[in-house]
Formats: sequence, C-alpha cells, structure tokens
Amino acid sequence: MSDLAALAGRAIEATLAAGAGDAEAYASEEAGREIRVHGGKVESLTAATQSGVGVRAWIGGRVGYAYGTDSSEPGIAALAARAAEAANVADEDEFAAAPQADGAAPALDGLSDPSLAQWPAGDAAELALTVERAALATDSRVVGVEQAVYVDSADRVAIASSTGVAGSYESSTCYAYLQALAESGEGRETGLGFGLARGPAGLDPEAIGREGAERAVAMIGAGKPASRSCPVVLDPTVAASFIGLIGGALAASAVQRGRSPFAERLGAEVASDVLVLHDDGLDPAGLGSAPFDGEGVPRRRTALIEDGNLQAFLYDTYTARRGDAASTGSAGRGGYRSLPSVATSNLTVAAGGHSFEQLLGEAGDGIYVTDVAGLHSGVNPVTGVFSVGASGQTISGGALAEPVREFTIASDLVSMLRAVRAAGASARWVPFGGSVLTPELLVGEMTVSGS
Repeated sequence: MSDLAALAGRAIEATLAAGAGDAEAYASEEAGREIRVHGGKVESLTAATQSGVGVRAWIGGRVGYAYGTDSSEPGIAALAARAAEAANVADEDEFAAAPQADGAAPALDGLSDPSLAQWPAGDAAELALTVERAALATDSRVVGVEQAVYVDSADRVAIASSTGVAGSYESSTCYAYLQALAESGEGRETGLGFGLARGPAGLDPEAIGREGAERAVAMIGAGKPASRSCPVVLDPTVAASFIGLIGGALAASAVQRGRSPFAERLGAEVASDVLVLHDDGLDPAGLGSAPFDGEGVPRRRTALIEDGNLQAFLYDTYTARRGDAASTGSAGRGGYRSLPSVATSNLTVAAGGHSFEQLLGEAGDGIYVTDVAGLHSGVNPVTGVFSVGASGQTISGGALAEPVREFTIASDLVSMLRAVRAAGASARWVPFGGSVLTPELLVGEMTVSGS
C-alpha cells in the first residue's frame, strides 16, 4: 500500500504548490475478472486492472476536481494544475471545505480474502460451470440456464489530505449468479440464484445453482392473484430492494433537496418497532465495509430507525456542513474518477424471532413476493408512493400455494414500514439496492392488483 499512499502524498504537495489552500488525493487500484458460461462452455472471460488518482482542490469557498492515471512527476503536476484551475473558475459555495481528520480509523480484519489471488482463471471458470450444472441437475423441468456468471475484484485504496486525513486499506469481493429456465406445457419461467463472499472459496456453487432452479420451478403455471388488500411477505431479495431505496431516501443530500419522504421527520415515528435499521460500515461480512469512507472519515455504525422512530440521516462532509451536523462517515466513491457523495455502506435490518413458516402462518391468506420489477422508476421520490410489478406465490391458510405473476403491489414507504408486523429469524446478505442484510419481512397490509 505504500506506493498508493506515496502517490496520494505527492498529489497533495503538487496541488498545494499549484495554488490550492487545501487539497485531497484519493488513489485506488482495482483488478477484476468476469467469466460467463453457457451450455457447458465458457462464453467470455475478461480481466482488467485500472489505477489512478483523483484530486480535489479548495481555494476559498470554491472546489475543483481532476483525475488521471499518469503517476509521473509531470503527470501529477499537470493533474494538480487542472484541479486548481477548476477551483478558480468554480462558483463559490459557503459549505465547500476540505474534510477534517476525525480520529483514527478502526482496524478491520477480513476485508480481503487471500484465496482470490490463489484461484487461476480456469478454476474460477469451473466454479461458474458448476453453478450451471447444479441448476440443471436439480429438477428435470429445468431445461437450461440463460447464463451463469462469476465476478471478482481486488481493490486497494489510499487517501490523504492537507488537513491531516490519511489512510489506506485493501478489500476483495466475489459473487456468482445465474438465471435458470424451467419449462412446462404453458411456457418458460426464470429463477435467480446468487451468492457473494470475499473470495471464491466462500462461494457454494451447488447452492447457487440449486436456488435458481428451485425458484424457476416454483413459478411454473403462474397465474394472477385476485385484487385485494392483504398481508404480504417479502423475501430477502425483495426486502433488500426496498431497504436500499429507503437508505437512499435517508441520505442528507436527498433530504436537503426535498427529494425524500423522510424530510422533516427526524425523531418522528416512521415504522413499527419491529423494523430496526442501521447503516453499518464496520461489519466485516458486509461488502460495503471499510475503515473509512470516500473522504477518509472513519466508518461507523449509525442507527437509522429504532423503536419505530427515525434516528438519523446519513451525511458526508458537505451535507453535514450544510445541515449543521457531523459527518456519519457516509461518503461513497465509485473510484478515483468519481467525486464523493452521500451513500449507504451496509444497510442491516435486525432479524426477528419468526421462522419462515411462522411468517406464513401469521400472513394467513396473503402473498409471498419473490420478485419486483421497476422499483426505482415506480416510486415517487418525494412522497414515497409506489406501485410496482411483482411475482411470487399466494399464501393460503398459512402455507405457500399457487405461483402468481403479473400483479402489482402498492403502498408508500412510510406506511409500509409502519405495517411491518414481523421479521424472519434468519437474515441474508443481498447485493440489490447496495449491500443489504435482511430477513424476510411480513407487511400486515398492502394493496395487490391482479385479476
């Protein structure tokens, strides 16, 4: 990591020399692979490495940004000059200022899995092929796999600033997924299976393939449910999509723009006391964890909803200054090419004491939703009102019954949170809506529009 830290330090010195009052440098390196297989053969294998540094320069209340990949002395000098020039012509903003050092970042273990470097491309491809084979072997009605995909990434990050911010870390991520195809006389159905870990040794390819197959088979013969208001059980993938949307609405940037249904609700009751939501940037199992955020502010665990009340919003340095608050270590960054902005790390929903069977029993006659479509486009960002397409299974007498699709579920985000009656006992990490850990959720009432 010393090479990236040294690069960030050189960029800071050059930016100050170019006329900046304060400067920040974010250096990163990413190496990743993607393997796609179909029909028992590898369709594509891509590997890429990218590295560079992004620089922010502050001159008074103006800030400029520039990034580049040339780490030579002339390259860094040119980059620094571009950042300072951008600051000189930027509009003045009273809230623009360099992040300040905020104590030592916590030491996190387990963010990088050494097994990643020990798996050659051939072994990774075999893992993806095993996912496909497992799906086909699960049930004779599984007639194919659209595609099985394996992806991994190893990242190194270093940040430094003229205000004393300094830090570096390494992390790795790895996931595999597939869409299985099940066929009956009435047509084909698809089912998603996925798994994620820090490295390939943490993946279970047989379980991933089996999950996709079972989801596809479960949808054979799907019809439309009757239109009504009824209890709805959200499976973890669907719950995670909604929680990710709610996390975005709790970002101070959305609140300050008036683009959040949670604006003006801080301290107010917004959920049932069953729903406990945190943003936890320190959980080693969460793929969004890091010692510090995209500005070098230490990550932390922030209570968002507890006891039914909205406890906090998420802030980066800019929105914290604008809102007369403190940063929650919630500056996200897509890499050295990106400016930081407010983002969740790992959204975690506390598990409850209900088994899946108990959730279905409490639902009585309702709907088990396993997939939603168009969630982000189907939600009003100001009011939180939503109506989205869904599929899943009916619940009859407290047990799963026939598969259903082509229906919509409708409510608004706050009403949905207030209607959560129970949470499942087992939570799962889901990569939809960010990095989300959630169990199944029983929503006491939701409008279902079908036949």
